[in-house]
Amino acid sequence: MVRPSPVKSRHDRGIARRFLVDALRDRLASRRRQRQQKRLDAAGDDRHPAALIFGAGAQPGIGAAIASRAAQEGYRVYVTGRSRDKLDATVAAMTAAGGQAQAMTVDVAHPEQIDAAFAAVAEAGCRLELVVHNVGSNRPCAFLDLTPAWLEAAWVNDCRSGFLVGQHAIRAMLEQADLGNGRGTVLFTGASASLRGKAHFAAFAQAKAGLRMLAQALAREYGPQGIHVAHVIIDGLVDGARLRRHLSELVDAQGPDGALDPAAIADAYWAVHTQQRSAWTQELDLRPYKEAW
Repeated sequence: MVRPSPVKSRHDRGIARRFLVDALRDRLASRRRQRQQKRLDAAGDDRHPAALIFGAGAQPGIGAAIASRAAQEGYRVYVTGRSRDKLDATVAAMTAAGGQAQAMTVDVAHPEQIDAAFAAVAEAGCRLELVVHNVGSNRPCAFLDLTPAWLEAAWVNDCRSGFLVGQHAIRAMLEQADLGNGRGTVLFTGASASLRGKAHFAAFAQAKAGLRMLAQALAREYGPQGIHVAHVIIDGLVDGARLRRHLSELVDAQGPDGALDPAAIADAYWAVHTQQRSAWTQELDLRPYKEAW
């Protein structure tokens, strides 16, 4: 026997009505933005394109390699980090190669310093097209020795900073859309810990997993508005200055191409940045061909 469908309550009908009204409002707003964008695109935007890299660090390294690649492509590059000496060396290498670069000392644990970095790009009159959050405090600690302060510091450094950088970047890119350019990319550097926790790395894992979820939420919210947000998982040893300084023998033990080459990583980031919008990547994982995973 076929049972009649239960009559929806007034409450259910109200929810459905509000859902339909919101959906219609969003669709109309999207169409208005598209019409406005077409009008503004015709006017053009001849401001110099810029890239802002948080966690640039020393060469060779992920942040410095991404910055160098952007400079090679004609971008005005702003590199930030806590060590001015490292930043100055990175800038010197880029300018010697004919690029445009500027260093800014930024500790992402301090929101006002992140604010100042974005303000500097805006004051220079650049069009901010690429923002990279390349920050990580990958330090081991046995769980029973882990303190709430350590746990919170890892979150502040690796996750909260991503929230602040993402918020500033998206706000700037939305404002640029009103000036005729809706293109913008925000990339977050993840790690193996973004996907799985490892013994002695509970603090790092909770922060990086949180950053990954943040990136996914931003991608879904702002992709339809022309802002490309993606998360890149670095799964393996990176043959960079930091590891070479402390564990050079470990890197050598991996053999040829056994550790990730920062320049190759930068190529992958740039490929994501320049993707045609009909086929955007939201998450990319990079690892050496011989890495166990």
